[in-house]
Amino acid sequence: MSDRAHPARAHDDPEVALELDRRHVFHSWSAQEGRRPMVVTKAEGSHVWDQDGNRLLDFTSQLVFTNLGHQHPRIVEAIQQQAATLCTVAPAHVNGARSEAARLIASHTPGDLDRVFFTNGGADANEHAIRMARLHTGRHKVLSTYRSYHGGTQLAVNVTGDPRRWANDLGSDGTVHFFGPYLYRSAFHATTEAEECQRALEHLEQVVAMEGPATIAAVVLESIPGTAGIMVPPPGYLAGVREVCDRHGILLVADEVMSGFGRAGRWFAVEHASDGTVVPDLLTFAKGVNSGYVPLGGVAISDAVHRTFADRVYPGGLTYSGHPLACAAAVATIETMEDEGIVEQAAALGAEVIGPALAAMAERHAWVGEVRGTGAFWALELVADRATREPLAPYGASSPAMDAVLAACRRGGMIPFANFNRIHVVPPLTITHEEARRGLAILDAALGEAASQAG
Repeated sequence: MSDRAHPARAHDDPEVALELDRRHVFHSWSAQEGRRPMVVTKAEGSHVWDQDGNRLLDFTSQLVFTNLGHQHPRIVEAIQQQAATLCTVAPAHVNGARSEAARLIASHTPGDLDRVFFTNGGADANEHAIRMARLHTGRHKVLSTYRSYHGGTQLAVNVTGDPRRWANDLGSDGTVHFFGPYLYRSAFHATTEAEECQRALEHLEQVVAMEGPATIAAVVLESIPGTAGIMVPPPGYLAGVREVCDRHGILLVADEVMSGFGRAGRWFAVEHASDGTVVPDLLTFAKGVNSGYVPLGGVAISDAVHRTFADRVYPGGLTYSGHPLACAAAVATIETMEDEGIVEQAAALGAEVIGPALAAMAERHAWVGEVRGTGAFWALELVADRATREPLAPYGASSPAMDAVLAACRRGGMIPFANFNRIHVVPPLTITHEEARRGLAILDAALGEAASQAG
């Protein structure tokens, strides 16, 4: 059925936009009927406006990607200038925006990760990293943790360790899962970070031994698991995984799609491990590389893996690999981060504002079981009972109590990020300390309101 009766009105009328969305748009990770989505009419800095004209503080960075906030003038201008010169080009041709973006990325990646294969986003970055690892090693299996997220495409969702995998997992993609460190809900009955680290590494050793080291191409880890709960690994864990991989000829793939480009208070979260001495063989990125203004992801490749394809064709590619508009946005993003000390700002935001405020909330609210995070990358784990650590919402679902917290946040003027029984505090890295404190105060009040309603 034609919608020509509404020429261009969806751009101007939120009600028309919502009507056409319901009629024609198929949404991800959703049952299609009964959705009541917010219409975003405009955005600026750390705020968005909804269909009713409400100005809302964005404590989600959307899906944790608007690291430099909304409508950053340097990024917008870079896209406009690039569009005026070269909107698009086939990936076989060189374009200056892609070349400069690759140089800038390589200037911040650890070790010898100096070559970049560009993708459209994080999921296909992980797909291609795994393909590279399999071809480089001649092995097929891939190990990854439960409580992880690596993307929604077929292989990436099978590598994922959260419930979104279940409906898509046929057990045929060569993926094996193991338990990563998570002291608050330790699978290893650990009571200290040191015990959790040691026992988690012993568990990984056992999984490698039982699966057969010579069958395993890669271990894929989020340097700091993001959507799964922002569980910062204990000291020594990533270094221990690196040692296990080296001993068995297994590649280490660091998924920095969410944690990279300043989110964790470092250019890449893996730098938190052993004073930056842990270098993965492949590192995947997306989101913060250009604040999500134009879809872009990629794989940073070590020299050893690069040499595998020096005289051997790499059997993979994407029509929009290194898209000029996306790469121009990346150049502007990285240059802004360098010029304005954004990584240092994110570290200070966590240490001076977010961390102390969340710790204070834990003292005030019985529902807060644990606070964890770094930089602008934090989570509150909410529990119905601190003694038993019963989650406020079950694994893989929500609950009326969690819904009440989220609704109170929204009424207070802040968009929260929630997953199961957690509230993630992930604002733009450019948020002011005053704005961050206002958002945290809204969250504080929402926890109190929801708890009082629950009795």
